[in-house]
Amino acid sequence: MNGELPEGWTSFALTHIGGVSGGKTPSKTNAAFWSSPDVPWISPKDMKRNMLDNSEDRISRIALDEASMVLYPAGSVLMVTRSGILQHTFPVALASVDLTVNQDIKVIRPVEGMNPKFMFYLIKNFANDILSVCSKDGTTVQSIDSEKLENFSLPLPPAAEQNRIAQKIDELLSQVDTLQARIDAIPALLKRFRQSVLRAAVCGKLTTGFFTEKGHSWSYKKASDVCEKVQSGGTPKMGFSETGIPFLKVYNIVNQKINFEYRPQYILDKIHTSSSAKSVTKAGDVVMNIVGPPLGKIATIPATHKEWNINQALTLFRPSSDITSGWISIVLEGGDSLQNIMNETKGSAGQVNISLSQCRNFIFPVPSPAEQTEIVRRVEQLFAFADQLEAKVASAKKRIDHLTQSILAKAFRGELVPQDPNDEPASVLLERIKAQRAAVPKAKRGRKVSG
Repeated sequence: MNGELPEGWTSFALTHIGGVSGGKTPSKTNAAFWSSPDVPWISPKDMKRNMLDNSEDRISRIALDEASMVLYPAGSVLMVTRSGILQHTFPVALASVDLTVNQDIKVIRPVEGMNPKFMFYLIKNFANDILSVCSKDGTTVQSIDSEKLENFSLPLPPAAEQNRIAQKIDELLSQVDTLQARIDAIPALLKRFRQSVLRAAVCGKLTTGFFTEKGHSWSYKKASDVCEKVQSGGTPKMGFSETGIPFLKVYNIVNQKINFEYRPQYILDKIHTSSSAKSVTKAGDVVMNIVGPPLGKIATIPATHKEWNINQALTLFRPSSDITSGWISIVLEGGDSLQNIMNETKGSAGQVNISLSQCRNFIFPVPSPAEQTEIVRRVEQLFAFADQLEAKVASAKKRIDHLTQSILAKAFRGELVPQDPNDEPASVLLERIKAQRAAVPKAKRGRKVSG
């Protein structure tokens, strides 16, 4: 720990207040140890929450007594000290009920004069520093050196200030949680907004009143009748190469755009123009996956290559003089044909396929090309607005994610709440704790450990 401490504070190490204790795994061969879920038994997989009141695995009271387990009281601070997660994170949690732990967890027991919530926030604030200073080298599984952990220097304010700090952090983090929940809800709202825009576009609501003159009425046609071509692809038995014609697979559709940088594949030109000629794909074609889940991956082929080809999990829809690329894409994403198939297959186990004949029979609403162009323009305008909002939300989320650490850092610099000169100095508190610990005999295993 570096820096000058606020008035009335002192520094301490966990070894000064009793150090850390661990746990174990009761024998799996003794059925009585696991016969009833009496006691939470915490392992690293449970350390995903700040407050612990339960665990995935629980043990019986028999195991607690006969396997010499330690029952730690509510208010104990738990830390993962052996797990692969320690490559990047030092999980910390606070027990809200009595519990026990396995051998990969270390515990700081509650100490009189030390606010448990304060202690939890303190360790959480210094988690990255502890990870950096206390990690063991050369171990198969990432581990924390217990001796280094117990001697890691930490700041200690007076007991009264601990209470004020813990209360203020609770108050501020509650507000952060509220903000986080609101921010987390926005992506789902934007997804529904985009879908409603597509539905309105396909129903003609985006251009109501703008195209009422003769020649702008809508017709409804099968895809095979309005598109120049509707065709699925195939995978050649041979003819793959390092260069040539780009060969698309479903994984090349990312966020409704073609991403050919990920695992690009090419086929020879002679294969492209012979055995794979039926699925020659051109700029402006709209491709859709017909093998899922998930269904509904749709993208327009860019002009980065003169021609492309596709595998059997994709179908292309080629625009014509009657229907534009933009309109094909909007109808596939927001229309009923694909949505009905997706609804029918919802909940189906395993692979879900759409046949080429189903694709050719999709019913396309067909307004005039001029109205199609106008609808596409308005959809793009509304989607651009949603994209801008999404970017702002992502930026706000990053700031909110940093808020918790900023609040904790401020708290343990002594800047979150004012110091009170009437508080008993932390040095006096620490000496009293040391004296109390020295006077108390070591707790016996199998019994509840309290202060």
